Amino acid sequence: MDRALLADFLRARREALQPEDVGLPRGTRRRAGGLRREEVAVLAGMSADYYSRIEQRRGPMPSEQMLAALARSLNLSSSEREHLFALGGHSAPRRVLRDERVSPAMRRIVERLADTPAMVLSQFGETLLQTRGAIALFGDYTRFSGMSRYLLYRWFTDPAQRAIYPPEDHALRGRVFTVEIRAAYTADPTGVAGEIVEALLAVSPEFAEVWRLHEVDVTHHRDLKRYCHPELGELEMYTRRLVDPDEGQELLVFMAEPGSPSEQKLESLSTVNSSGDETMI
Repeated sequence: MDRALLADFLRARREALQPEDVGLPRGTRRRAGGLRREEVAVLAGMSADYYSRIEQRRGPMPSEQMLAALARSLNLSSSEREHLFALGGHSAPRRVLRDERVSPAMRRIVERLADTPAMVLSQFGETLLQTRGAIALFGDYTRFSGMSRYLLYRWFTDPAQRAIYPPEDHALRGRVFTVEIRAAYTADPTGVAGEIVEALLAVSPEFAEVWRLHEVDVTHHRDLKRYCHPELGELEMYTRRLVDPDEGQELLVFMAEPGSPSEQKLESLSTVNSSGDETMI
C-alpha cells in the first residue's frame, strides 16, 4: 500500500468532480470546486473521519469493500478503479461492466443535447439515460426492471418493442441485435450477456433460431433506418454512436436528413410530448 499516492489520487479525483456529477446539490456556500471530503464519505458509506485520515496519509489499509465504495462514489472509470486498488494494496476484482451509472462525461454531453433524441446504453443494451426527445420518440426505456431492462430481451419477448420498426424490418433488426450481444457473450459467457442469452433461449424459439446462426456481422445493415411513431408516422433517421470503452457505454443520437419530412417530424416531438425532464439515472 502506498499511502501518499493513494491520498493524492483520491484528492485529485474528488476535486475533479462537481456535486451535480454525483447527484448532490451545489448549495450556496460552496467556495471551491470539487466535492468535499464529507460528501465523498457519505457517498461511500463511511465516516468522514475515516476518509479524512486516508487523504491525510495516516489511515489504515482500506479493505477491498472500502475501495470499491470509493470507486463508486468518485465515478471512477474501470482503469481508474484498477489503479485505486493497486494503490490500496489489493488486486482489482475482475473487470465486469455492469453499467449502473452514466459516466460524468456522457452525462454532460447528453445534458447539452436538449430535445434531440439521444440515449445512453450499457454494453448489454440497458437504457441508462434518455433526453426528452428520446422519451417522446420511443417512450421511457429506463422504467423497465429485471430482464426487460435489456433491449435484446424485450425485442424477442415484448411486441411493443417491435412496434417502433416497420414489420418488414423486424427480421434484420433481430439479427443485428443478436450480433451485438454475441460479442459481449463471447468475452464473458458467465456474465450479464450470458444471463440474457440463457433467459432468451428458455423463452424464445425465434431467438434460439437466430442464435444458432452464429453470425458475427450482418451485411446490408443500412445506416439510415426507419422508425414508426404512433402519432408522427414513419421517420427515417441516422444513428450516430459515441462509445466510452472504459465504461462499456455508448451514446446514441438520432438525426434526420436536413430539410426532410422526418426532420420536420422530429422538430414537432416537443409538442407531441412536452411533459417531463430528462430521465437521469
